[in-house]
Amino acid sequence: MDVFASQVFAGLSLGSVLLLAALGLALTFGQLGVINMAHGEFLMIGAYTAYVVQRVVTDAGISFLIALPLAAVIAGILGVALEWAVISRMRGRPLDTLLVTYGVALLLQQLARDIFGAPNVDVRAPDWLSGPIVIGGLSMPKTRLMILALSIGCVAAVALLLTRTPMGRRIRAVVGNRDLAECSGIATARVDRLTFFLGSALAGIAGVALTLLGSVGPTVGQNYIVDAFLVVVVGGIGRVWGAVLAAMALGLLQSFLQLWSDASLAKVLVLLAVVAFLQIRPQGLFTVRTRSLA
Repeated sequence: MDVFASQVFAGLSLGSVLLLAALGLALTFGQLGVINMAHGEFLMIGAYTAYVVQRVVTDAGISFLIALPLAAVIAGILGVALEWAVISRMRGRPLDTLLVTYGVALLLQQLARDIFGAPNVDVRAPDWLSGPIVIGGLSMPKTRLMILALSIGCVAAVALLLTRTPMGRRIRAVVGNRDLAECSGIATARVDRLTFFLGSALAGIAGVALTLLGSVGPTVGQNYIVDAFLVVVVGGIGRVWGAVLAAMALGLLQSFLQLWSDASLAKVLVLLAVVAFLQIRPQGLFTVRTRSLA
């Protein structure tokens, strides 16, 4: 039972990391229908924001708390700039958007190397997150618990935004039928930018959370972008709760597969399982109901 509980916790903690990386992507991918290959670089921006803040504010606990909202704002503003400069001008051309955002990702990686250097940098975790919490035979690192708490908080905030606010209703209207939303007087371009700000801000928060797991570098976002897309596709395009279930399911699956194999083989087996699942249910776990006749 101790081994089983340890693997469940490891799977949930891995799933929470995947969820933080994919939650913002689920929003932007679901609404705009574009493949943003630069999404991983917003995680990198969040991670380097935490590094810079800690250089200024030496207390690790205070700097971590400052870095979370600051990384969200910085990544969100840069996301809006990307949407205005590139994505809004290529609507309806997903392949071109994929190629251009991949180029933007490479530029941002090189910019990070020029500013911070190629080697990875370390961000000290707060003292109050050091060590594990032991319950019976289960040892749970506090850093992993913090990431799990952050993912739960972000999901709750997004769910409240989408269901309880006028902004959320406008986002759901645009996802349902963009043309009808425009005819109803909704400024869809403004909604797109606000959604991109939110999605990029969530990626910035995820980047700060990743600093709790180890060193970060210019390519830290590329380590998670493929997994983030898998979570979005398996969960269903634009479905937040689908992304939650998919992230936790993939995390648990990879965790238990590592009992009988190494980490690399486990990732391959997870990818094969995703491919097999999409053959059976290509629309993912959930689908967006729309009024579109197309």
